[in-house]
Amino acid sequence: MEDLSEFLRETDCIDFSNPLLVQKADELKAASSDEVDYIERAYRFVRDEIPHSWDARLTVVSKKASDVLKNGTGICWTKSCLLAALLRANKIPGGISYQYLTRADDASDGYIIHALNTVYIDSLQKWIRLDARGNKAGVNAQFSLEKEILAFPARPEFGEKDYCDNHTDLDARLKEILNTSGNILEVRAEW
Repeated sequence: MEDLSEFLRETDCIDFSNPLLVQKADELKAASSDEVDYIERAYRFVRDEIPHSWDARLTVVSKKASDVLKNGTGICWTKSCLLAALLRANKIPGGISYQYLTRADDASDGYIIHALNTVYIDSLQKWIRLDARGNKAGVNAQFSLEKEILAFPARPEFGEKDYCDNHTDLDARLKEILNTSGNILEVRAEW
């Protein structure tokens, strides 16, 4: 049996004991019929109700899950922290996974690091990945227990990579970028 305790702990970015997060987690839980329903509701809330800062052209820098709720916006890095926090607030293991993607439709404008979530579904005894980045024209991530429907399938022909990893917290390099940024629209990260 896998030890899931690290995927349940609070971190500086996944700050699920924050009163705003507790309130939202309780609200979602009250409307849910079971664990999977809660996971889907939390996912849809983050994906659909919290706009991606770049899509909305909002400059505020949300650095952790509670900031995303307070500011009403975040980029994929912190939106993934928010979903992980909502999951962990209800004892559902959640993590963060990364992709290395082109900034444009090809490699002409460089690459970005994209974050999405891992979720352990206890009733199925398996991990799934969900991408709560937010949909827009050409981006259609969906909740699915059977197959991944992510915002951006990696395209190896353009040098893109899907790390298929599972981390307990936001990468320290990304935290540093957020902590030193004054305008989220100017953030760039590659590795």
